[in-house]
Amino acid sequence: MDTTGTTRRWALLAERRLWFMAAFGFIAGLPLPLSSFTLRQWLTEGHVSLGAIGLTANIGLAYTLKFLWSPLLDQMRPPLGLHRFGRRRGWLLMIQPGLVLGCVWLALSDAGAAPIMAIAAAAAIAFCSASQDIVVDAWRIETFPPHLQAAGMATYVWGYRVALLVSGAGVIKSADLIGWHGALGIVAALLACGIVLTLAAPEPPLRAVPPVVAGLVARVVAGVVEPLREFVSRPGSGLVLAYILLFYLGEVMAGVMLAPFYRSLGFDRGAVAAATGPYSLAATIVGIAGGVWLIARIGLARALISTGFLQMIAMAMYVWLAYSAGDHAVLYATVVVEAFAQGLASAAFVTYLSGLCAAAYTATHYALLSSLASVASHTVGGLSGFVAEALGWKLFYVFSMLASLPAMGVMLVMLRRVPPVERNAQPQ
Repeated sequence: MDTTGTTRRWALLAERRLWFMAAFGFIAGLPLPLSSFTLRQWLTEGHVSLGAIGLTANIGLAYTLKFLWSPLLDQMRPPLGLHRFGRRRGWLLMIQPGLVLGCVWLALSDAGAAPIMAIAAAAAIAFCSASQDIVVDAWRIETFPPHLQAAGMATYVWGYRVALLVSGAGVIKSADLIGWHGALGIVAALLACGIVLTLAAPEPPLRAVPPVVAGLVARVVAGVVEPLREFVSRPGSGLVLAYILLFYLGEVMAGVMLAPFYRSLGFDRGAVAAATGPYSLAATIVGIAGGVWLIARIGLARALISTGFLQMIAMAMYVWLAYSAGDHAVLYATVVVEAFAQGLASAAFVTYLSGLCAAAYTATHYALLSSLASVASHTVGGLSGFVAEALGWKLFYVFSMLASLPAMGVMLVMLRRVPPVERNAQPQ
């Protein structure tokens, strides 16, 4: 038997799927800034109040609540004849045109003169984007075997981060040249490429599907209750859920207010775009690669601990920036250090979440877990504007850094009682 040839073919197949994973990460990442940082930059330039800007964090509630409709994507076959493309690709082809139309709507809006319309468009984008995330995450987990999960996650996040650069700093800088409408129109065109990507991508193998049941109540039980029951019946599930819920608390409180924070320090649109552009992207890519290396080197549990505390400590850079009186070098250093630490922590955290998903409920479990991780972003994060107004920027970022401590404490207890699934194990 030609084992060398077989190994080479599997390696080529894995490489091909990694390229698709990076492309899916890019398409999945494009919409996020349009309902967060980029939108807030646009609203800040339109002289919208800090309180109102902070409340835009609630636009992203779709990312928190997506577990409510994720069972439909696990249980129901795609409508309009799209099921012939497969369960995952069929649903993507159903969702992606709506995402493109939402972006076109935003591009035709005016955040300064009519902020309500821009916010409504951003909310539509967030809903479609959250739905797309459900399917893309399931595609990733089902496509890669356990020993390639970390690599698949890394390429996904790399693509995602490049997309954040494009629709974040790229749009902000492009607005100087062609205006907000033209810059957002380019993002809509890029999102349309996602449809072509989906048509070209392979459908993952159907590993396990819950049995089809008749009746509305029975379907709700099978699609919603059973996946939840399966998860909460695991030992230590309460600690796991608490850790996931608290993980991003400090980070999102700091992140929601970055656009007005930068502007209050005197940084113009060009400076913000330059700082959050290639430097941030390079630091994130290095951080993700470092996170994957760390998982392989010291194991997932130790990687979660080390990267989690490093991410919290890195937030002290925002306090230094607040004292710097608009120093551009400090701005670049802050963005690079924070992006690197966030890349490290994200690599370990996403790998951990992927290992928690049961094969029969991939989309539902990952949607539930990632929804819990975004609860802080779209609830407590919405109050960050009022907290910043009350405390001032220096104390606000100290408060944001300390808000990461509860997650770290829960994590230390959790890892003693519930060791994570090591997804970087060698193939059998």
